[in-house]
This record gives sequence, C-alpha cells and structure tokens, in this order.
Amino acid sequence: MLKRKILTPREKEVFDLLVNAKTTKEIAKKLKISEKTVRNHISNVIQKLGVKGRSSAIVELLKSREISL
Repeated sequence: MLKRKILTPREKEVFDLLVNAKTTKEIAKKLKISEKTVRNHISNVIQKLGVKGRSSAIVELLKSREISL
C-alpha cells in the first residue's frame, strides 16, 4: 500500500530548508518566493497536521518520514 503524502512538493522544499536551520528570509531567497509565501506554506502545513507550531510540525514530519535530517 502506498503511503499518503502530506506535503506538496513546495511545502517539502520549505520544510527541508527549515529543518536545516534556514530562516524564513533565507528560504524565500533560495526558492525565489516572498517571505509571506514561505510563512503561508508553513502555516498550511501546521494546519494540515493539526499542531501548534513549526517545531511540532517538524517533529510530526520527521516521524512520518516526510522530511529527514
């Protein structure tokens, strides 16, 4: 059975950078998107996961193997 993916490809890019200690500004610059768009992607993932913040989202994504260190 295939595991359902939680993240869109762009959300994965954002969280891959976030988990590697990149700031919102650094992520925006690297992906050539606005800081607001980065924050929107982060907020969308937090909402999808039903968690309270970035740290909790990262923990859940690591547990589900959506992202890795």
